[in-house]
Amino acid sequence: MLFLTFFIGIILNAMGYIPPGNINLTVAQLAINKGMRQVWYFILSFSCVEICFTFGMMRFARWAMSDVNPNAAVSEVRLGTLVDCFMILMFITMGTITWVNRKKVPKTSNKKEDKRSGSVLYGLILGVLNPVQIPFWLFFGNYVILHEWIETDYLSLIIFSIGSGFGSALALYVYAHFATFIQEKFALSSLIINKSIAIFLYVLAAYLVIKQMIVIF
Repeated sequence: MLFLTFFIGIILNAMGYIPPGNINLTVAQLAINKGMRQVWYFILSFSCVEICFTFGMMRFARWAMSDVNPNAAVSEVRLGTLVDCFMILMFITMGTITWVNRKKVPKTSNKKEDKRSGSVLYGLILGVLNPVQIPFWLFFGNYVILHEWIETDYLSLIIFSIGSGFGSALALYVYAHFATFIQEKFALSSLIINKSIAIFLYVLAAYLVIKQMIVIF
């Protein structure tokens, strides 16, 4: 049963990172500009935060879905709208940073320790600033619990959360590997890759803006 719980955690969270978003696009950009070693530092730190976050959300899931409605208002603003607004700001900020630095050529440095600490810190920050996971686990966490796919005791939730961390690490590694493969296969420059990522982040922000406009009107 614990193995199945671990496996469900892997599959469920890996599926959550299939759609392009700020996390997997960041990993793709990191792989192209700094290499796979830095990607691993980022992924490991990010996944550690993901394990803790998943455990907390799974403990919170059943109570939250019974008492907190994603469509409910917080100071007359929908909870889903608040999450979308945060993501819009994040997409625009990350897109702007990427666009401004699009012409910078990746530099090699002998300060390996500094580069490692930077990637680790980046992974920790984005692991914490990842509000899209809140509605994800509110829905899917409650779903697997109500369908009795996993138990809700501490050990089962810890195993599930560790599986979730492995799932995010697996999905992000695939994104990073695919990005480097595409760059090598089609001989794409880092300028083209950075511009494409920046544009895509702007598109995601625009999509969320249009989504909220449809909801409001």
